[in-house]
Amino acid sequence: MEQNEEPTGKKKSGLMTLLVPLVVLTVAGGGGGWVIGNMLAPQVKQSEDAAKAAEAAPAAGHGEAKKEEGLPKIATEANGIVQLEPITTNLAYPSENWIRLELALMFNGAPDVKIAEDVHQDIMAYLRTVSLQQVEGPRGFQYLKDDIQERVDLRSEGRVSKVMFRTFVIE
Repeated sequence: MEQNEEPTGKKKSGLMTLLVPLVVLTVAGGGGGWVIGNMLAPQVKQSEDAAKAAEAAPAAGHGEAKKEEGLPKIATEANGIVQLEPITTNLAYPSENWIRLELALMFNGAPDVKIAEDVHQDIMAYLRTVSLQQVEGPRGFQYLKDDIQERVDLRSEGRVSKVMFRTFVIE
């Protein structure tokens, strides 16, 4: 019977040699996490206070800030940029697929609304001749951008310096 008692005693001591370091490491990890957390917590509190102060400062300083909520308008005639109305049309093939495109034109000098309207109509007519295979993938999209830029250059006689794509969706 003495032989049976020794192996069970050895199993218990083996289990203890495994559990003691595990408990020590767990306590050390938890303590280290607590110390690091306390070191970082004041920084988080300071940044939250700074964010609250930044939100309160413009609202208190300007009455116009409440009128214009959200992002400021980038496309303005003062900047020489005219945002075109969204273009929605079906593709040439397959005709069940639709394309929606929003563009903005950057003019050299003062923007011309008549030229912008002509460009808008020209781009819509062009998109009706495009097939889905022509605009598939990144290379197809780049070709579409290049074609539209070329048409805009021809229609505006060089008065438009850049065509900016705002949205491009094919359904």
